[in-house]
This record gives sequence, structure tokens and C-alpha cells, in this order.
Amino acid sequence: MAVDVLTKVPVSEQDPKVRATNFDEVCLGYTKEEAMDEATRCINCKNAKCITGCPVSINIPAFIEQVKDGNFEKAYEVISESSALPAVCGRVCPQESQCEGKCIRGIKGDPISIGKLERFVADWACENGIKPKENPNKNGHKVAVIGSGPAGLTCAGDLAKAGFDVTIFEALHEAGGVLVYGIPEFRLPKEAVVAKEVENVKNLGVKIETNVIVGKSITIDELIEEENFEAVFIGSGAGLPRFMGIPGEQAMGVFSANEFLTRNNLMKAFKDYDTPIWRGKKVVVVGGGNVAMDAARTALRLGAEVHVVYRRSEKELPARVEEVHHAKEEGVIFDLLQNPTEILTNEEGWVSGIKIIKMELGEPDESGRRRPVEIPGSEYEIEADTVIMSLGTSPNPLISSTTKGLEVNKRGCIIATEDTGATSKDGVYAGGDAVTGAATVILAMGAGKQAAKGIIEHFQ
Repeated sequence: MAVDVLTKVPVSEQDPKVRATNFDEVCLGYTKEEAMDEATRCINCKNAKCITGCPVSINIPAFIEQVKDGNFEKAYEVISESSALPAVCGRVCPQESQCEGKCIRGIKGDPISIGKLERFVADWACENGIKPKENPNKNGHKVAVIGSGPAGLTCAGDLAKAGFDVTIFEALHEAGGVLVYGIPEFRLPKEAVVAKEVENVKNLGVKIETNVIVGKSITIDELIEEENFEAVFIGSGAGLPRFMGIPGEQAMGVFSANEFLTRNNLMKAFKDYDTPIWRGKKVVVVGGGNVAMDAARTALRLGAEVHVVYRRSEKELPARVEEVHHAKEEGVIFDLLQNPTEILTNEEGWVSGIKIIKMELGEPDESGRRRPVEIPGSEYEIEADTVIMSLGTSPNPLISSTTKGLEVNKRGCIIATEDTGATSKDGVYAGGDAVTGAATVILAMGAGKQAAKGIIEHFQ
């Protein structure tokens, strides 16, 4: 069948009414034939802007050319030269604002479905037992990586490929960081995708020690002085949730999105494990980012009527367009240009509702977005038994407060150079959310890659 070069080959998804009742993956991915058809739309630019739009600089035209010819193993090799987590990135990266956002084909039609093609290649490699191989040529240098999220896994993988002896220290009982505790199963399957990507990093020779809280179980100074690590990379993320500071925020039934998603994802509350989780019937999620969409769609699947309250308009929603679209399809209600002013409680101290004030957009603020302004006298109340705050996160101060000579900024983020990840402490590097505050998986991966490059250059 002839392919319309201006239009993406559509990808199959679960029916919205069905998927709203389960935690199975929403997007079903391309078949081999669909992937090859989509790949034929790529014009293989000589000056490929999609590569510059990728934080880990995958040679996108090269891997797509291999997909077009049916050489899927070769396509995987091309991707693996740059990315340690292709099955993850193909699912959760904001391609529309990165690689696909710069696709030349997108000027007069749909951009190439780069993310869906990357996912297809990674899934094909997994199904066919294609795995990265350990570098037998060790260089004798020992590096510790703190955190097994996207930044840590990427840094560790690149260092292992270069011959370093790498150990990852993970605070939780399962490796994967935000990939396992933050992103829901229906967007990123844990056993089928994350666990296998982590295993691929281990196949490179990386060792992972779980249940080690750096700053409490052991400090960075001890890793260097007593355990003989010659360099340390901090990729510990940003897991400290923010709240609004409004009345009623300490009530029972108020959660951070971090806690709500961790209980559901990492501790598998959605599978009826023996994990305590409050399943509200009328849930309000405050915020408009990807984490807010994840929390809202999770609460919906647990049986709630869900409202997303966001103080700006839909145009300003920071969440991916795809995630907002999926949330709406599934039945999440969006209350836009509205902001909570108080959480109401009953006599027992549980959430009973939320007081909201309507907003309008004023002049642009420092972010370039129009500032939301309250409309006097527009307050009203809605009934709720659960409020989930999804207002962003900050780095936990545990590591910075227990490491001598490690400088942080006023937001508590570790100060590190952008090109190498070097911090104020000699031999210590950092990247990802621990440096930038909460951001995307792929930006964390890019930071991990830059830090690995900085460490490699340091020992050359």
C-alpha cells in the first residue's frame, strides 16, 4: 500500500473506555510493516536538525534508514551508540518539542514519528535477545554513581562502555529511579520495559547496590576516602515535593503526586498488593504538568471522578499534548484558569472539598507565559475527598548537607557545569534533576551523558 508522505502512519492504542479501567499500556506500538512504512517518509536530511534536537544526539536519520530497509538489529546498534534507554525514551520523551519538533518533514506535513520508531526498534531488540556487550578492556578506574534513574543509568552505561569499573548506589529497593516510582504502568511498563533496560545497563558490567541511602548509609566523602572511588556522579533526582501553603493542606486526604505515584507504581498498589493507598471517589489534582496528568489518570483508573485544576489556560499547560489528549479521552475533567485557595475539611479532619478562585491571564512573567491573576469575588467550592498536589519537586538536601565542599544554589540544586557536570568538589560530578530541578527523562539522560564525557576526559 502506498504511503502518504505527508501523514504519519497511525499507531494503535487501547480504546479510551477500556483503558480507563486498566493499567495496561495505552499505546500498542508499530508493527514491523507499519514501522517500515513510517521510515520511508524520512528524507534522510544531510543537515539533520532532528539530531540537534535530541539531548543525547542519536543519529536519527541513520537508524531510520536501517528501519526502512528492515535492518532492525543495525538500527538498534545505531541508537545504542548514543542512548542507554531507547525503549524508555521511545515512550516518554517529549519528541514533539525536541527531535520531531525540528523535523524538516514536519514543515509541510506531519513530522516523522521518531519516538514510535525508536520504541519499535528497542522492543524488537528485546524480543529477539539483542543485548549490549560488556567492554573487556578495563581501564582500572573506579566510579560511583548515586541514583539509578535516567541520569545515573546513562552516565554509568557510558562509563562502562569506556572501560570504567562502575557501581550504582540506589536508595530504594528497586533500580530505575523515577522510571519505576514516578511514571505509571500504562505509560511505561515496569517489568516489560524498565527492568529490561536496567538489565541491559548491567550487561555492560555496571553493578547496582539497592537500599543504600547516600548521606545516611554512607556519605560521598566515605565513598572517596574509604571505598576508593576515584570519581562520583550524583544523579539522585528531585524527589522533595512542593506544596502551596494554603489552609487545610495538612488535612488527611491531601497527598503529593510523588507519594501517590510511588505507592501506586513502585509499590504496586494498583495490583492489589498489600500497599496502603487512599482510593478517593472525587479527586482534585492541582497542577498541569506531565506528573499531574500521570496522577490524574492513575486516580481515574482507581475508580475516581477526577478534576485537574490549573491556573492558566490549556495553551499554557506544560504537559505533553499527547498526555492531555489521552487524559481527556479517558474522562479526566479540566478546570482551567482556576486556582485553589483553601482545602476544606470535615469534623474528622478529612478533606471534604476545595475552595477555588477563577483566574484570568495578565501580562507575561519571567517565564514568558502570561501571569494568572485572580478575579475578585469569583470563589466557589467543589466537593472532593482527595487532593493531589502536583506543583513540582526539589532535590532532597540529604546529599548536599552531608558532603563537604559541595555547593548548591538557593533552590537547593547542586551547582554543576553544563558541559562536564563538574561540581565545586573535586572528583564529584552531578546532573539531571539534582542540578536543574524537575525536568524530563531525556534531559536527565543528556546530563548523565555529558558528565560521563567529563569523567572520561578527566582520566585521559
